[in-house]
Amino acid sequence: MTKAIVNAKIYTITNGVIEEGSILIKDGKIENVGKDIDVPKGYEVIDAKGMIVTPGIIDAHAHVEIWEEGIGWEGMDVNESTDPVTAGVRALDGINPDGMGMKDAVSGGITTIWDAPGSANVIGGYGVTLKTSGKTVDDMIMLSPSGLKAAFGENPKGAYGQRQSKMPMTRMAVAAILREQLIKGQEYLEEIEKANGDIEKMPKKDLDLEAIGKVLKKEIPLKTHCHRHDDIMTVIRIAQEFDIDVSIEHATQSHLIVEELAKHKVPLIVGPTVSTRSKPELSEMSFKTAGICAKAGIPVSIMTDHPIIPVHHLHLAAAMCVKHGMEERHALEAITINPARTCGVADRVGSIEVGKDADLAIWTKHPFDVFTKVKHTIIDGEIVYTTPEEDINEVNLC
Repeated sequence: MTKAIVNAKIYTITNGVIEEGSILIKDGKIENVGKDIDVPKGYEVIDAKGMIVTPGIIDAHAHVEIWEEGIGWEGMDVNESTDPVTAGVRALDGINPDGMGMKDAVSGGITTIWDAPGSANVIGGYGVTLKTSGKTVDDMIMLSPSGLKAAFGENPKGAYGQRQSKMPMTRMAVAAILREQLIKGQEYLEEIEKANGDIEKMPKKDLDLEAIGKVLKKEIPLKTHCHRHDDIMTVIRIAQEFDIDVSIEHATQSHLIVEELAKHKVPLIVGPTVSTRSKPELSEMSFKTAGICAKAGIPVSIMTDHPIIPVHHLHLAAAMCVKHGMEERHALEAITINPARTCGVADRVGSIEVGKDADLAIWTKHPFDVFTKVKHTIIDGEIVYTTPEEDINEVNLC
């Protein structure tokens, strides 16, 4: 369980770049990082000369293996679209840890994801922060629950008003349903408090209200699917009304209200931008959005929404944002430390620091170079993916 990565260019994210640096790994944790470090006897040495080491990449919003690929309805566990409120369901119970998506993730240097229910329901259920390698989902859990999924706009309207002719048919109804559930959650918590531990006086256990109660107590954030700027402002309005923590997932039109968002510092998870404008809410989709918001001081993460964008293309999605004006520093933060914070695990991952989990990606070139490959993906100090040497050298340019 002891390793030393030597001769690497190390992007620590929080403490600058170290040229020809070393990282010592012991018992799954980063033991030391820096320049001119002596490697103790007995450590397995990985020579990363000419390569770049980053923290393991983090996808702040995905549906990896809760929306399985290639098997149709049997693998579609992402939306329990039988009721607009299913707060009590857990993504954790629908994830196949051995599916293709997890294998793709480690091949792209992705070591952590926030895996979540979809956006058909106003309140869709618990998301989970997990690592991308393990025999069972239980082995992979970092934080569960780590957020409650909610959705605004076109998706819940379409799932119910358009298909089932029931509430919500409008944006007004989406907001009203959420407010109603938050009020019910407040009343549920009040009943528990009044019972003062007396079992006979306790309210009947309600899985949906248990979940909403966690949001109201700020144990977890409400992570809200929003594309349009008016929906984003509705989320902020409700967050202020009920004093809850929220994040904006997708945030497609956030650049149109950047001054307003900068006042509130609500985290944005932008994407999936490497895709088509498949519905009206995506008409303002732009690779410039993430950079504009990050420059304004708003915490920005970049996501794939896998399988909308394949999870192992996250670094390329960030590269496209850089191509369209985002600072490289901000783009690296948007796939490392920022998602670690929004997913509730920044004390363990997201940067290369002593004491954090040894979750690392070793790249043949800069991660934003289209020709880069992941030489090794390391999780908890163990190599979980290696690109074969013949594939490393296969790039031929005419």
